[in-house]
Amino acid sequence: MRSYLVICALALACFAATAVARTMNRCSLAREMSKLGVPRDQLARWACIAQHESSYRTGVVGPANSNGSNDYGIFQINNYYWCAPPSGRFSYNECGLSCNALLTDDITKSVRCAQKVLSQQGWSAWSTWKYCKGSLPSINDCF
Repeated sequence: MRSYLVICALALACFAATAVARTMNRCSLAREMSKLGVPRDQLARWACIAQHESSYRTGVVGPANSNGSNDYGIFQINNYYWCAPPSGRFSYNECGLSCNALLTDDITKSVRCAQKVLSQQGWSAWSTWKYCKGSLPSINDCF
C-alpha cells in the first residue's frame, strides 16, 4: 500500500508539473512576443532559438551543464547567471527572478529575461545561435 501511495504521489507531481507548461509553435510564440513589444525584426530569431533550445516548450529544465548549472524555460536561460534556482544554489540572478518563473504558461518573464541576456551578451549567448544566425524564413505569415 505504501508503494502504491508513493507511485500515486509521483504521478500526481508529474501531472502537476506538465499542467503548468505548454508547447507553443513558431507563430504562437511570434504573436505573443509581438504583443509584449518585441521588435518584429527579431521574432524569427527568437522563434529559431526557442525551436532549437526547447522545441517551443515552456516547462523544460535542461540537463546539468559542465559547471553544474541548468537552463530553464522556452529560451533555456541559465540559472548561474540569470535566475535563482530552486535548490538555493548561488546565482548572480541578473533577471531578479526565480528560475521556476521561467517554466510557466505565461512567457512574459522568460521574454523579459531573454531580452536582458540579449542586451548584455548578444545572440551568441545561446549555443544554438549557429542554427539561427543566417537568413531565416519570414515570420510575417504568422500575422
